[in-house]
Amino acid sequence: MRAVVQRVTNARVIVGGRVVGQIGPGLFVLLGLKAGDTPKDLDWIAGKIERLRIFEDDAGLMNLSAGQVGGAICVVSQFTLYGDARKGNRPSFIEAMPVEQARAFWPQVQARFLQSGLECAFGDFQADMACELTNDGPVTIWLDSESK
Repeated sequence: MRAVVQRVTNARVIVGGRVVGQIGPGLFVLLGLKAGDTPKDLDWIAGKIERLRIFEDDAGLMNLSAGQVGGAICVVSQFTLYGDARKGNRPSFIEAMPVEQARAFWPQVQARFLQSGLECAFGDFQADMACELTNDGPVTIWLDSESK
């Protein structure tokens, strides 16, 4: 499982002209599911995101998590994080979780992030989404559950 985590001042996800998810300050997460990912991968990556200390404390150091600053989390499924363009110019997505498995797994993703107790918003799985956000810092972190 891969995640691109961005510290944001605000973010929203729009599908068909309708806002389906919106947050103020917090974390905007693009989450890619890999073939073979398990709930253990999800638990590791969600926990890591929840505990990431990328918000500034009073001394200006990145020392606080989203929960410690009252931040929210917006999670959007992003199979293209498993795009491999090493050969040619058209990416291969063979490592991404097959769509039917990913669709069945996505409710577990939502449930796990909601367990954090933080305000959570989500994109619509497999929808054509417009994601609008203001990256704060900018701060962007890459996580991969294979690194655990």
